[in-house]
Amino acid sequence: MWLRALKRYNDINNAVKDFGSHFYAEDCFPDLFPLQVRIFVSWETSSLVAKISLKENVADFYKKACDIFNSEHNPVHIWDFSGQTTQFFINDKVSFPNNSTGQPKEVLLELQVHGFSDFVRVNGSNKMITDRSQMECSSHSGSVMMNGSTDHVIPHVTATNYFQGSSYRAIRSLGLTGLQNLGNTCFMNSAIQCLAHTPKLVDFFLGDYRKEINYENPLGMNGELALAFGDLLRKLWVPGARPVAPSMFKMKLANFAPQFSGYSQHDSQELLAFLLDGLHEDLNRVKRKPYHEVKDADGRPDEEVAEEYWRNHLARNDSIVVDLCQGQFRSTLVCPVCRKVSFTFDPFMYLSLPLPSTTIRTMTVTVMSTDGITFPIPLTVTVPECGTLEDLIGTLSVSCSLRDDETLLVAEIYRNKIFRKYGPSDSLADIRDQDTLVAYRIQKYNEASPLCFFVHERLVENSAKEGIENRLFGIPVVASLSSISCGYDVRKEFLKLINPFLLPNEDMLDEYDEDDGVNKKLSEDDGLADMTSSAAMGSNADSNSGTEDDIHMCADFEFYLPAGSGIENVKITLSEPLPVTVLSRDLDVFVLWSDKMLKKYDTYRLGSLPEVFKTQLLTKRTQESVSIYKCLEAFLKEEPLGPEDMWYCPTCKKPRQATKKLDLWRLPEILVVHLKRFSYNRFFKNKLETFVDFPINDLDFATYVTHRKSQSSKRYVLYAISCHYGGLGGGHYTAFVHYGHDKWYEFDDSRVAPASEDMIKTSAAYVLFYKKV
Repeated sequence: MWLRALKRYNDINNAVKDFGSHFYAEDCFPDLFPLQVRIFVSWETSSLVAKISLKENVADFYKKACDIFNSEHNPVHIWDFSGQTTQFFINDKVSFPNNSTGQPKEVLLELQVHGFSDFVRVNGSNKMITDRSQMECSSHSGSVMMNGSTDHVIPHVTATNYFQGSSYRAIRSLGLTGLQNLGNTCFMNSAIQCLAHTPKLVDFFLGDYRKEINYENPLGMNGELALAFGDLLRKLWVPGARPVAPSMFKMKLANFAPQFSGYSQHDSQELLAFLLDGLHEDLNRVKRKPYHEVKDADGRPDEEVAEEYWRNHLARNDSIVVDLCQGQFRSTLVCPVCRKVSFTFDPFMYLSLPLPSTTIRTMTVTVMSTDGITFPIPLTVTVPECGTLEDLIGTLSVSCSLRDDETLLVAEIYRNKIFRKYGPSDSLADIRDQDTLVAYRIQKYNEASPLCFFVHERLVENSAKEGIENRLFGIPVVASLSSISCGYDVRKEFLKLINPFLLPNEDMLDEYDEDDGVNKKLSEDDGLADMTSSAAMGSNADSNSGTEDDIHMCADFEFYLPAGSGIENVKITLSEPLPVTVLSRDLDVFVLWSDKMLKKYDTYRLGSLPEVFKTQLLTKRTQESVSIYKCLEAFLKEEPLGPEDMWYCPTCKKPRQATKKLDLWRLPEILVVHLKRFSYNRFFKNKLETFVDFPINDLDFATYVTHRKSQSSKRYVLYAISCHYGGLGGGHYTAFVHYGHDKWYEFDDSRVAPASEDMIKTSAAYVLFYKKV
């Protein structure tokens, strides 16, 4: 009761704009909680009867307040500073002023409650609170008779409480208490501080909330989570409290949501969702949840259907969390086949708004040509965040001017091998920013024209094994198998593919020919007459008629079919057909480079491959900025359901990929807005540093609420923010809280410091808390 009294005064005090006036000076602090009672004067009994209208102003709560402050239970003294009661009793007889008719007289009387210790510690010494010194109410002193007894006012009690030093500062800093970091618990501290300054929720937990605990709800924690949160909240609102260690609360939360056990970093919005859900279940006023069958709209007005849905929801869910934080969506589903339209009205606890930049994605892909002329070109394109490879291929086709007879084969390169080949229907969400992608420009082919993938190898010394081993390098190159029938064809296609990487050395041809010792005539039948590469002429591939020629050619490149292709690591002989009976599928060929060839080609460029997205580039780009209204519009726009979220059409009797449209129907008193800065899938997560411009004093949702007949306010003011700084894995959470008139404070674990409005408008803003006005 005492905590509620302090907070109530604090709220009123902060609402006064002129905080620096003499009335609120540090040497003159008004009553914290002036109680008003009615005194009934009865002429029949010659007595005064005091009645306190507020039910919570009873002795039991006074004793609880004393327990909180470890104070002894001193008697409660009520002093009359009005001077009105003494005039009623003269010589023990009732005397009514102004010739009263003798009926019971009702007098409004302001009382002051004392009973706590008279001394507080200031700067290490005991110093008396001067609310019982410097008598200033001699003109108001008198006696008060309660139920026939008379007592005299102590002559040194004042009508106004005076607080000095730390006593005033402690009360002035109500709620400005930090939370200790238990080890990567900043995400939890940030969310708790925002809830610990949520209007009405704080008043609820500072009151007698235990009477609303639902011990029978199997979905709850038998009230343990609510009790732990309520106890933590009270500790945060005790005047002059030191930073609190939320160990017990964390343990109870982990029992409800085991994923928050341990000391790993988590998402503050995810914790907030579980916490609100857990508090709701512990405080659900519904002991037995009834069953309600969902009825179809059947052409009924939206207002009627929405109200029916809301009544059914409240019949099963009724708590302080529902009262404050839950609103209602209107969800519209349209079947793409029969055009069946379905309306449902679903509750929501918060709005998870996508950032417009989360709907698109920037990707860098290296395009490799097979014409034997063009170098690999890295292209950066913009594609839908939730798109498919077909979207990426379409954008790349325009960027690289793809011909009609060409197509693109997109593959992921990992450790110098093709790790995965993507199909047009594969999701872009499966591609990580750290991946390296290659799009091969190849002729449109069919099953009769499979592909040959050349993987580069070279010999390197292995110091650990004291020997030589084969090691992969570079980017694999691709050729069509339509014209390949023997080893010479394999060599010819490979030399053509790597021709752009040939180093410009004028002496290369002469030097290479001298090594041969002879000049050999190039046969057109060998298929090498049209080669433009000087390396092809000097590669000992001048003839296909002798064993010596084969030896020379093998000294440059050696080709192998790896194990697992139906044969075991077989070397391809240039003058013989391929050791594959039917070329009906793609073929992998390993190419062993000689030291001489490694020097004649630009192997660095052959292996240069950028990542899909470099996060470092984000800091160099101009700060992205978007309005929160644009985020809301992106959230409310119509979009098709994903293949994994098919809707069962009641008319077609089949699952359909329907289009879905969300609309705001009922707005909650406390609106929690989650900005989706993180994107997750089974492989990775990303964070966006987009600056969201959100209003502080006037968030107006009037144009976005579909329920036009609703009379409730649609305007909000900001009162708290949960912020996330830094990157993924190593980030840090803090909170900003509005405290009184134009005053903001930053809560950084144990540290609490004043902040300005300029500080809270940051790209770190993650979860916004608004209250309705």
